[in-house]
Amino acid sequence: MHDAAILAYFADDTTRTYQLVQWLPVLELLQEQHPVAVVARDPAAAELLAAHTSLPVELAVSFPELTELYAAVDPKVVLYCNNSMLNFQSLLHGRALHVHINHGESDKQSMASNNAKAYDRVFVAGEAAVQRHVAGLLELDTSRLVRTGRPQLDLRLEPLLEPTDRRTVLYAPTWEGDAEYNDYTSVDTIGPDVVRAILAVPDVRLVYKPHPKVVTSTTPGVRDGHRAILALLDEAVRREPDAGHVAILLGDILAVMPDCDAMVTDVSSVGLDWLYLRTERPIFITDRHHDAERLRQEVPVSRCADVLDDVDVSALTELLTARLAHDEHHLARVAMRHHYFDDLAVGDSTVRFLDAVAELVARRDALLGESAPGAAITA
Repeated sequence: MHDAAILAYFADDTTRTYQLVQWLPVLELLQEQHPVAVVARDPAAAELLAAHTSLPVELAVSFPELTELYAAVDPKVVLYCNNSMLNFQSLLHGRALHVHINHGESDKQSMASNNAKAYDRVFVAGEAAVQRHVAGLLELDTSRLVRTGRPQLDLRLEPLLEPTDRRTVLYAPTWEGDAEYNDYTSVDTIGPDVVRAILAVPDVRLVYKPHPKVVTSTTPGVRDGHRAILALLDEAVRREPDAGHVAILLGDILAVMPDCDAMVTDVSSVGLDWLYLRTERPIFITDRHHDAERLRQEVPVSRCADVLDDVDVSALTELLTARLAHDEHHLARVAMRHHYFDDLAVGDSTVRFLDAVAELVARRDALLGESAPGAAITA
């Protein structure tokens, strides 16, 4: 463990481990070039992460324990998949370069915050992310933004869906966020209506794959909407036991997308994952705030999708049926994919990511060679 050049730092509890779990296979590829380890601050999260990876997972609950660990390891690069408040204890370490890699690419407001200024580098997917940061932040040094694509989307996962002759429509809503400004979920507004509309499409299989935090939400509207959706799904299964309708509450949504023909989702990373992987298939995006112009400006992917709110969700059955037969937004999605992910083909993001980390490892060594040894992390 003590020769780990790169640390993936995770300070939150088990409810957010999905943010790092999706990175673990990519970090295992990185391990082939540089020794990598995971640092967790929560015992249960450390245990869960260890069950998902062959990488060493170290636990440092207290700040002194973290100080000791960093002094022993002397990491060259530290990676962060979120903006936990406890990240600042790790950022105190002056002998490493600190890199925010995020846990997805989306148009949520939380994706571009002043937290970005705390890191030496911020890995972003492409041009859309650069524009999002420039538009949302003052005095940002854009040289810190490194376009690496989205390496997780290059992974080839075991399918989670059974083969079917039916047309498969995925409903993949996000959670309610941790503040009103960052609430984009449709579960508590039109979620059950979306499910009813999909189930009414002829010869359809419905797949319900909510964000992990929808499943555990204690927000009354989201909790009740989720339960209502599951009840509708159960009823549909009883009515058509051979249709294959299913709720997938665990597992990686990237293992679901390849076997779907269309997707309904909210403003979240899921929509952009679909744009990257399933550019040739239609996407529908909900508009919780009923502001078409705002959505168009702030969520560029909405310009190549059909947008739903509680006014027009009643027409979703007909619209879905039409799009499955004739997808008129295909060319617009091809152009929009370039806006979000540059000209990357599947596989290119991983190469960019590995190269960018290797460059920072070398840069850190060069910087220490040019200056006096830095101090270990201190309060």
